[in-house]
Amino acid sequence: MKTHLDRHASSADITLLLEGTFPYVHGGVSTWVHNLIRAFPQYTFALVFIGGQRADYGAPVFKLPANVVHFEQHFIHETRDTHPVAASRGDPDTFDKVGAFHDALRGVNQPTACPDSSLQHFVHTILSGGSLDENAFLYSESSWNMIRDRYETYCTDPSFTDYFWTVRTIHRPIWQLVQISETMLSTSLCHTVSTGYAGLLGALLSMRQNIPLLVSEHGIYTKERKIELLQSQWVKDNRGTFEKDRSEPGYLQALWIRFFESIGRLCYSRASDIISLYEGNRQRQMADGAPEARTAIIPNGIDIGHYASLRLQRTSATPPVVGFIGRLVSIKDVKTFIRAVFIARHTMPALQGWIIGPENEEPQYAQECHDLVMALNARSYIKFWGVQRIDEFLPKISLLVLTSISEGLPMVLLEAFAAGVPAVSTDVGACRSLIEGYGATDKALGLAGRVVPIADAEQTASAMTDLLQAPMTWHAAQQAAIARVERYYTSTLMEQRYDNLYQKLLTNRALPVEEH
Repeated sequence: MKTHLDRHASSADITLLLEGTFPYVHGGVSTWVHNLIRAFPQYTFALVFIGGQRADYGAPVFKLPANVVHFEQHFIHETRDTHPVAASRGDPDTFDKVGAFHDALRGVNQPTACPDSSLQHFVHTILSGGSLDENAFLYSESSWNMIRDRYETYCTDPSFTDYFWTVRTIHRPIWQLVQISETMLSTSLCHTVSTGYAGLLGALLSMRQNIPLLVSEHGIYTKERKIELLQSQWVKDNRGTFEKDRSEPGYLQALWIRFFESIGRLCYSRASDIISLYEGNRQRQMADGAPEARTAIIPNGIDIGHYASLRLQRTSATPPVVGFIGRLVSIKDVKTFIRAVFIARHTMPALQGWIIGPENEEPQYAQECHDLVMALNARSYIKFWGVQRIDEFLPKISLLVLTSISEGLPMVLLEAFAAGVPAVSTDVGACRSLIEGYGATDKALGLAGRVVPIADAEQTASAMTDLLQAPMTWHAAQQAAIARVERYYTSTLMEQRYDNLYQKLLTNRALPVEEH
């Protein structure tokens, strides 16, 4: 039975690479992708979705726009069909080169990280060569020797078994990405919305078809993966009780982090243009290896007119309702929002906290949030609404509260501002700039809310009540929010900048990326 995802073409103007986002996941990045495609009906788009396992995703939550002519999806951590394995010695010289490449990434014999040329040389001459196919890496004697030698030389984790399987798990998706790049439809421009696996696929596709690669990062992929790995239970940390430091990764976690850092550098080295949402992320990209001359900032933008109409639905009074709008996942730290509402009720007994967003991405964490509300006996005033049209809720809340431990430039903050809702947010990503302004002219518009520390329920509660109990302060924040989003964060501005980029890259598609 055909679905709206059944779209196949032999070519497209632009191929978008999407890791763990559109069309399966709600959120700001997916909304941005959907709006971007719709903004350029003159171009045809191919979409390539990269996920871990199919079971991690439900039905699509977005319909593909009409100008999407091709869609394919790949789940790179699923168990694949196995074939009989033949004993293999492998090529010792090839694995010496692999070992030297890994040493370069580690910094051995080099004062700095592996240069771009080494990364590209590795992809061209090793991954694409016959001497290092998937079977040789997984099953050959030379591969075993290389892994054993590096374990004995570097590894501080006592378990060779855990080290061995971690190395295999980290590397195995690379060959699948190589195969995907070999069979990809013809395209004039590759646009990846992250580094990571999607970024590696973008670099491979750019090399194979000799086309430009555009990178747009909403958050910094390597930073977000590091946060997830430090919180993870699936990567073993065999340090003793007194050796563990939650702020520092264990050896096997560090292996994953170095892997994502290295493929991020490869993606950056191949990219024609590297886009971030704000200056802080651009600085982080450069620290992670992005060439400064190729970096630029294009902030998110929204349809101001659509959200401005919601202001007319607001009542003259300020309802005692604060809202969290987003996915119920650990990186959003919804528990701090719940605790903040609980604390604020001591000052404002009528206060309500509304949690609006999907709960299927991290169901265990979502259940923990429900359990916390029950434990606090707060079910009468902290309500879970699930997935809703936020247009129906923004006029009914007085503050948007973001408690995230990592963000880029949140779309939901822009949407709230345009609808006349100021915010309290943690000091992450571009949130301080959105609330306080960036530069003298922007700051002169005033404060659009309050900025609070990460995981600080008491200061979050205090910021909420300070705004809600001072009508003049709240109205000043509302006016600053509206003025800031209307001046700096419109969809028109964003689309003009991407249109200029697309035209430049599509015009110059025959020019290879300069390698350094």
